[in-house]
Amino acid sequence: MTVRTRVAPSPTGDPHVGTAYIALFNLAFAKSQGGQFLLRIEDTDQARSTPESEQQIMDSLRWLGLDWDEGPDVGGDKGPYRQSERRDIYAEHAQILLDKGHAFRCFCSSERLDALRAEQAANKQASGYDGHCLHLSEDDVQAKLAAGEEHVVRMKIPAEGTCKFDDMLRGTIEIDWSQVDMQVLVKGDGMPTYHLANVVDDHLMEITHVIRGEEWINSAPKHQLLYKYFGWEMPVLCHMPLLRNPDKSKLSKRKNPTSITYYRDAGYLPEVLLNYLGRMGWSMPDEREKFSLQDMLENFDITRVSLGGPIFDQEKLSWLNASWIREDLSAEEFADRLHGWLLNKDFIMKFLPFAQGRVERLSDFAPMAAFMFSGMLDLGAEDFAHKKLEEAEVKKVLQFTLWRLEQLRQWNKGNIFNEIKTLSKEMGLKLGDFNHPIFVAIAGTPNSWSVMDSMEILGADMTRARLRHAVAVLGGVSKKEGKRLEKEFKALGAEAS
Repeated sequence: MTVRTRVAPSPTGDPHVGTAYIALFNLAFAKSQGGQFLLRIEDTDQARSTPESEQQIMDSLRWLGLDWDEGPDVGGDKGPYRQSERRDIYAEHAQILLDKGHAFRCFCSSERLDALRAEQAANKQASGYDGHCLHLSEDDVQAKLAAGEEHVVRMKIPAEGTCKFDDMLRGTIEIDWSQVDMQVLVKGDGMPTYHLANVVDDHLMEITHVIRGEEWINSAPKHQLLYKYFGWEMPVLCHMPLLRNPDKSKLSKRKNPTSITYYRDAGYLPEVLLNYLGRMGWSMPDEREKFSLQDMLENFDITRVSLGGPIFDQEKLSWLNASWIREDLSAEEFADRLHGWLLNKDFIMKFLPFAQGRVERLSDFAPMAAFMFSGMLDLGAEDFAHKKLEEAEVKKVLQFTLWRLEQLRQWNKGNIFNEIKTLSKEMGLKLGDFNHPIFVAIAGTPNSWSVMDSMEILGADMTRARLRHAVAVLGGVSKKEGKRLEKEFKALGAEAS
């Protein structure tokens, strides 16, 4: 049996530990079966995908030691490995579905679809497309195309019956076709959705096993149907349990730092993060807690994966990291790790000119620059005391800044400053007053050098993590308060536009 597994991270967001978790188990399964591991980039969202985010994903996975046999940077005979470069392939296969009567063109406007969803919600019905364009005549379709009407391509779904498919961990799963929507396969811009692109790519790249998160279980019937429509054999499916926060909610950046680059810059060892992710729902035959990637590859058996929701606990990760540093590194190796981390000239030179202009003695440098190496800062609510802003207003400034910067795609000083300046104006606050709590959250003091420069150098993940930590120091945001603040935050943007 030739095994080919893949991981397909989207470059539209931060390099997520969940991506590394799925990549690790794909790699472990492929290598345990003597197969190949493939990296494919899902960048069909052209408005949000950037070369920088793609590179960050690949750099993060490589930092962890998750190397692939085929991919956009190493090549292979099944490329291209970026979905944005395979548009003609998807168009050809979408046309096959249209020609065979397995898909149809939908000309419904976004306004009609919004109204449909609102009506379904009001009637407490399941949300889904109602088939409005399903029975358009060919003459009607051609007339609309000739008129240049924007449209999408949707797949046809059986009106009744049950879909059955097998999962390596869960056995046979059954889902009624009545619960499956007429999925959009090709968007209005001509780019495919995940469902069409992945089915076509997995077949053409000869993927034999698809190991992905359990959130994709409900999509499996659509994929099975597409394989049937094309006359292809579907790969073996395996849906891994989702990583969860300590409160059992789905792991998300709103409650935990989730970016691989955050853990790298906070000083976690790559082998420790892999070790911890490997323990998420899986165990070595001898039950030992510490093991290397090579240990995992040599002993991997996917049937040892537990379906209980694995908890991603930062305290346990920190304990494991401390154990590796203290017990598995010599002093010389520890020194090398520190140098390879941030204690090197390349990183220090990024902010050294700012520090040089403020020191009187060389000994001033270490305390002044400590926040650049500190991960989460040791802060208390009193550190945010402000002469003009009440604590609730300070917390709002920090939360709104976090939300605004979470939307920022190009991370640089100019863009950061523009977002913060605009937000302070929208909130009716002087920039100096607005920046005070941001300085404290990022540098631990309002008396540091330019906080915009610091945020650019620290990077998006560490900056957002520190802002999130500052909000938590001020008591956090309750669910009720969060809804109120989100409504207020959205109103700011609406007023600005």
